[in-house]
Amino acid sequence: MGFSLLSVFALASFLAGSAFAGSLKDIEHVVIFMQENRSWDTYFGTMAGVRGFNDPNVQVNPDGNTVWHQVVEPAQSDKTKALLPWYLGQQGGDWHDAIQCLTAGSNGYKENQQSLNNGSNNHWVTKNTPWSWGYLKRQDIPVQYAIADGWTAGDMYQESQITATNPNRVTLVSGSINVPGSPQNKDQGGVYIDNNEVPGCDDNGINCYPLKWKTVYDFYEEAGVSWQLYQDKNNFDDNPLAWFEQFQNAPKESPLAKKGTSFVGLDAFYKAAADGTLPEVSFIVGPAELSEHPPYMPKDGAWLQKKVVDAVTSSPKYNSTLLMISYDETGGFGDHVTPFHSPRDTPGDWMEDPLGIFSDIFVGPGFRVPFYMISPWTRGNRVFTERADHNSQILFVEEWLTARGYNNIRTDQMVSWRRKHMSNLVNALDFDHPDYSLPHIPDTDTPDTNSKGDYVGTSNCQSRHAQTRPPVPYGEQDNTTDTNSLWFEEGYKEVIGYLTEGRYLVFEKDGLAITNTGKTDKLTTSPATSRHNDKPQRWIIHYNENEESQVFTISSALDGRWIGSNGALLPKSQSAGAAQVHISFLGPSQGYTLQFAGPKQYIDIDGQGVLSVRSRGADVASGYKIVSVSYRD
Repeated sequence: MGFSLLSVFALASFLAGSAFAGSLKDIEHVVIFMQENRSWDTYFGTMAGVRGFNDPNVQVNPDGNTVWHQVVEPAQSDKTKALLPWYLGQQGGDWHDAIQCLTAGSNGYKENQQSLNNGSNNHWVTKNTPWSWGYLKRQDIPVQYAIADGWTAGDMYQESQITATNPNRVTLVSGSINVPGSPQNKDQGGVYIDNNEVPGCDDNGINCYPLKWKTVYDFYEEAGVSWQLYQDKNNFDDNPLAWFEQFQNAPKESPLAKKGTSFVGLDAFYKAAADGTLPEVSFIVGPAELSEHPPYMPKDGAWLQKKVVDAVTSSPKYNSTLLMISYDETGGFGDHVTPFHSPRDTPGDWMEDPLGIFSDIFVGPGFRVPFYMISPWTRGNRVFTERADHNSQILFVEEWLTARGYNNIRTDQMVSWRRKHMSNLVNALDFDHPDYSLPHIPDTDTPDTNSKGDYVGTSNCQSRHAQTRPPVPYGEQDNTTDTNSLWFEEGYKEVIGYLTEGRYLVFEKDGLAITNTGKTDKLTTSPATSRHNDKPQRWIIHYNENEESQVFTISSALDGRWIGSNGALLPKSQSAGAAQVHISFLGPSQGYTLQFAGPKQYIDIDGQGVLSVRSRGADVASGYKIVSVSYRD
C-alpha cells in the first residue's frame, strides 16, 4: 500500500482539527516578534538535538563534496579549494567581543541566489563572503540558546523569500510578494524582491511600490479581532504594514492607523502584558540597534528578547499566551540545508530572473532562520521538525482564530503552494500536557546608551575594534574528517511534528528503545537511557523519492545496516533492499507509529518488552517517543 501526498495532508488536517477542537481555542493571546538577519546555522548549528553540524543527511554535490565544503577561488586563497563552517571567535581574546558587531555579507536577492548556485548551495564563500560561512556558539548568544532550549525550536523554519528584509516581512503580514501566478494582479505592486520604498517600479519593471493588496491585519480588523502593532519611533523601518497603500492612506484616527502604524511604544506592550490586557494578536517591531541585523549586536538583541519573554511569562495571562520569535532572513549568513521549495513553474513561487543571470528561479521558501515558540504548551527542550516559513505564522493564527469562533479570517492573498505545503505549526503545541514552569534565562548586559538615551552599543564595539572580521582559516581545517570545524554540543531534544531528515533519532516506548546490537540480523530492544546516548539505539531516516510522503528508509548509526522487511537488518551495501517505513505522527501526546509501507504491519514493542512486527488494532494510538540526539561516539 502506498502513501500519497494527499493522505499526508489529510492526516495533518485531521491532527490540526483534533487539536483545535480540544483546546487550541483556549489560547487567548498570540504575540509575533520578528528579529533580523541571522541564519539557523550561524546561530544554532552547534546546538544539540537539532539539524545542525551533526547532520547525517548532509547534501553531497556532483563533485563528490558535501555542502559543508564551500568552493574557494584561487584569488581568495592558494592554500585550499574549500572552506568548512568555522567558528568566528576561534582566535579568542578580543575577537569574542569584535564578532558581535561583524557584518558577514549581503542579504540581497542576487547574492543569495548566486550562493545557492542552482541548488548546489556551495558558493557562499565566492559569491557572498567567507564570513558568511562562519558561526557563533552558545557563549556568544546565551540568551537565544536558553530560550530555544527552554521551549520549542523549529529547525526546519525557512525564510519565505531568498532575498532581503522587506519581501520577507511583507510575506509575514500578507502571504505573498506578487510573483507571477500569485493571487494579486500585476497593478497591485511587486514583484517585491527588494527593499524598494520609492513610489513606482524599478528599472526592471518590478519592485513596484506601494503594495496594494490586503494584509492579514485587514482581515483581522474586518472580523473584529483585537490586534495592535507595538513599535517605537526608532523601528528600523521594519513595520511592513507601512508599505501598503491602505495603511499609508488611512486617516490618523482610523483603526488601521492607530493599530498598525502609530508609535504606541514597546512600553505599552510591557504594560499590557503586566496588566493582562494584551489584544488577541500583538506584533512587535523593535528598535534598529536591538534588531540583531549586522552590525547590530546579538547580545543587544538578546536583551530585548529577554525583556519580551519576561513580559510574556510574568503576565497573569501567560497560561493562555503564545509568543513566536523568528528572524526575517539570513542577513548574508549561509545555511547548509538547501531550501525545500515548490516544483518548477509553480505559480507564485517561480519566475524568470529579472536580472537575466539565473534563468528561471524559485523565489522561496529560502534558507533556514531561527524560530522558537514560547508558551506552556511548548515548554521543555523540544525540536519541531515540520517544514515551515513565515506563512506558517499566518496559518497558525487562522486555525486559532477559527477555533475561537471567528469567520472570514482566512486570507485569500497567500500563494496557494505555500498554504498547502507549509506547516500551520499546530502540531508543535501539546495541549494535553501544559507546563507552566519557566527555564532559567541568563541575565544580559543592558545595551549601551548615550546621554540622549540613544543605543550606541554597536558604535562602541566598532570603535573598540579596528577589525570586526577575523582572519579566515584557509588551509587550517581538516578537510578529511571535518572535526576541526563541525563542532557541536552533545545532548538531545524530544521531537515533535511530522519528521524530516537531518538528525540522529532514538525510538523509545515504555522505557525501551529499538536497538541494533550489532550481533544479530534482527531488530531488538534494550533499556532506554536517561541521556538517550546509546549508539546501538541510534537511527537515521532517509527520504524516498517523495520527501513529503513520510515514507523513509532507516539505517543504523552503529554500522550502517538497513531495516528490512519484518524487522530484518540488511548489510550496509544492500540499501536497495531497505524497507519503506511510513512514520506517522499521531499528535503531541500520542507520539509516532512505524508501519511498513506494504502490508499493514507495525514495528512494535509489546507488553513484555519484545520487539515484533504485527498488525495493530485498537492500540494504534500508543506510539513511540522520538528523541533527536547529538553525540560524537
